[in-house]
Amino acid sequence: MFSPIPLGRRAVLAGGLAALAAPAFAQAWPNKPIRLVIPFAPGGVTDMVGRVLAQGLAAELGQPVVAENRAGASGLPGAEFVAKSAPDGYTLMIGNISTLAVNAAAFARLPYDPQASFAFISMAARQPLIVAVNPQVEARTLAELVKLAKARPDSLNFGSAGASLQLATEAFNQAAGLRMTHVPYKGSGPAMTDLVAGNIQVLFDAFSSLQPFVQSDRVRALAITSSQRSPLAPELPTLVELGYPEVDVTSWQALVAPAGTPPTVVARLNEALRKVIDAPATRAQFARQGVEAQASSPEQLRDFAATELQRWRQVAKRANLKPE
Repeated sequence: MFSPIPLGRRAVLAGGLAALAAPAFAQAWPNKPIRLVIPFAPGGVTDMVGRVLAQGLAAELGQPVVAENRAGASGLPGAEFVAKSAPDGYTLMIGNISTLAVNAAAFARLPYDPQASFAFISMAARQPLIVAVNPQVEARTLAELVKLAKARPDSLNFGSAGASLQLATEAFNQAAGLRMTHVPYKGSGPAMTDLVAGNIQVLFDAFSSLQPFVQSDRVRALAITSSQRSPLAPELPTLVELGYPEVDVTSWQALVAPAGTPPTVVARLNEALRKVIDAPATRAQFARQGVEAQASSPEQLRDFAATELQRWRQVAKRANLKPE
């Protein structure tokens, strides 16, 4: 006859089964394709980083990693989708400076929490911005641009293809004591077109986006925003060396998963991503776009994203920007 197990023994048994299940899950994962959500349109730097990593992770994990673009609204729909997905290791996201930091300063309400909604896995890439002007602007150095902007407050227009680029420019305006007029764009392409045409005079944008226009002399580059010069344009000084250490700004990408993803899976993904990042082929692909491959621990990424979130909230507040 069946004898019921006493309550206390059932609790012990349940705990033992759970302990056994965790290693079993870790050993079984992954046993089917993984979806890597890229919350931006094809063609941008985040898309490039995501697709390179998807290919490398597939080789390391032994399962297909399918890159899926879910673009729109500064990455909000894609980030919300991942935040609300099952935390089973089969849905990941290439987050970036917008989805994991700046959006919290740009929007009054987010459909996800940049810190609490995700399991942080590793930093993946960083890229400086170029400070560029239309060739007709009477400034061949950053100092000349500052002098011109101070002499004619609000007369220079700066464009941005998103909140992160707008706030990067506002950080410079605050550091240099400038007033320039913001012109928003839905993408880098239209912003570049207007910079070349002279409809805007100043643009901070990703190295990979602006460098082709600089090389063809359609725009003039004055500086880059990272703390070190880029090997792809070593002649460009950094804002840090020009006297603006508070404008050490990089566009960055990182790998995250839904909050609650098992720690064993996070650890396995971190290990796999590090191998992909360290591969010479990955570093070469990134370098051709002016992107630096960079890995981190999950804890380092979480702390960095939290610092960035607070930084850009402060920049937005000082610029009197009203969240949408």
